[in-house]
Order: sequence, then structure tokens, then C-alpha cells
Amino acid sequence: MNYRSAILNDRGEDAVQYLDSRTVAYYDYILAQTITADSSKLATFSTMDKLMVLMIRHRIDTTTIFSLDGKKLIVLAIQLGMIGKNSVINNSVSEVKIDQDFARGQLAVKGKPQPVYFHFYREEKHWKIDLTSIFPLGETAFNSVIVESKLSHDDFIFDLLTRLSGIKPDGKIWLPLKK
Repeated sequence: MNYRSAILNDRGEDAVQYLDSRTVAYYDYILAQTITADSSKLATFSTMDKLMVLMIRHRIDTTTIFSLDGKKLIVLAIQLGMIGKNSVINNSVSEVKIDQDFARGQLAVKGKPQPVYFHFYREEKHWKIDLTSIFPLGETAFNSVIVESKLSHDDFIFDLLTRLSGIKPDGKIWLPLKK
């Protein structure tokens, strides 16, 4: 079993074992921001970070959020389809180059190499993927879609959250959480 296979088989507990400490730290950070960030803080976030915080607030109940850590958030995100099969189904990694405890592998979509590279780090004697290594590309692509939509970033995010959940977010989504 590998990360791709774990995602395709809805095995979040297995998938998280293939993610490096940078990825888990990112989800720990997003979880902390989900709990504490107010609208003025969210206004300073990248589009992807803002979407992550708002999606978590919109899709996961507060009691559950307070029971999570970064790893548990990843597992739950997989279970809820927030990290979905479409993110891996046609993708593979090729042209892997290793330099001691670091490796870089080229993304291939439907077998065709892309100008995108995943980073891998050897941690605890196992190779683990750093999903954050492709976030800059995702941010650029996401912002391009928003520009094409002719909506503001926030309107686009609200529209996306509504389409994904079938429920329109309310104004409370901008507020820090309370236990």
C-alpha cells in the first residue's frame, strides 16, 4: 500500500503514514488557525489556506475540531472527501532523483510528465511525501480559476463551499471557534 492506493481505497489512517512532518505540521497550523483566526487574520491568508480554514469550519462540527490534531485532521479530511480520489487517480511520480535523505519526483498525469515536482524526505527510515511542496502550484492554479470566474476570492470560496456541501455558509464561518 502507498499513499495513492490508500487514498483510492478510502484508507486515511494508512495514507497519513506516508506524509512527512512538514505536511503534518501544515495541517497542525491550519487546525490552529481554524480555531483562532478571525476575519481580519483570514484576510491575510493565501487563497488555499483561507479555503482550508473555512472548509473545516463549514464541514466539521466544532466539538470534533477541538478533538483533532494535524494527523487526525488529515484522516478526517480524507474520510469526508476533502482530500479526494480525484487528487491522485490519474497521477503518478516519475523521474525520482535521490540526494541522501531528500528526493524529488516529477508529477506525471495520465503518464505524461508535468513541470511539477514532489519532494520526499526520509524520516524514521521511511520515505514520506511532502504535499506542501506542490502548494505554490496549487495556489497559482486556484487563483487563475478564481480570476476566470470573475468572482471575488471570498465569493468564489463561498460558492465552492456551497457546491461541495449543498449548504450555504453563514457569517459565523469568519469567527474564531469557541469550545
